[in-house]
Amino acid sequence: MKQIPGGIVEMRDDRKKSNWTADIKPFLLSPFPVTLEQYFAITNKAPISTDNNQKPVVNVSWNEVILICNLLSQRDGLQECYTFNTEREKVICNWEADGYRLPSEAEWQYACKAGSIGYTYGELDQIAWYRDNSDGQTQQVGTKEANAWGLYDMLGNVWEWCWDLYDERVYGTYRIFRGGSWAEAERGCGSTCRRRSHPSFCIDDLGFRLARSIRTFD
Repeated sequence: MKQIPGGIVEMRDDRKKSNWTADIKPFLLSPFPVTLEQYFAITNKAPISTDNNQKPVVNVSWNEVILICNLLSQRDGLQECYTFNTEREKVICNWEADGYRLPSEAEWQYACKAGSIGYTYGELDQIAWYRDNSDGQTQQVGTKEANAWGLYDMLGNVWEWCWDLYDERVYGTYRIFRGGSWAEAERGCGSTCRRRSHPSFCIDDLGFRLARSIRTFD
């Protein structure tokens, strides 16, 4: 996993026309979205085919991803990040745990931009699989250029689930996903583009990327 330095990121909600800043502590982030190969190894599910196993896994809900993060933490002897309050039907994240988790929305955007100031961190055809170049399907991870912090496919290929609720008062349990996908037009693949859906939602251009909390940098 890549070590992402701490810093500050500017956030915006176009629907509410609101802006805010978020402080980012140093954390770890996978350089790639979780692949089919990794997914089947973690879940012990049998793949239908071994072809294209370096493509991102899709059709995974936020609810399933949370369980996968805990399962991987158990396997690697790390403290699980997520606990479940069944009475309130809520998931609780322990941000001090060293196990696997989803990035927060602010962490995701900060890592995506990697110090850049534009809507994308490079020329879109060079860094992302999207509608104009994807041949209508997911593509093998890591085959486009990385951003300045060594992260691949932050834009395009698949949308990525984040931890955050979108707007609990209006949308209830809806969670945020970021980054655009192989099916999106150019405008949908940007570092500040936000989407949301129910945590049970699954679709063929939505996956996830693993993060971990760290106390200090070496």
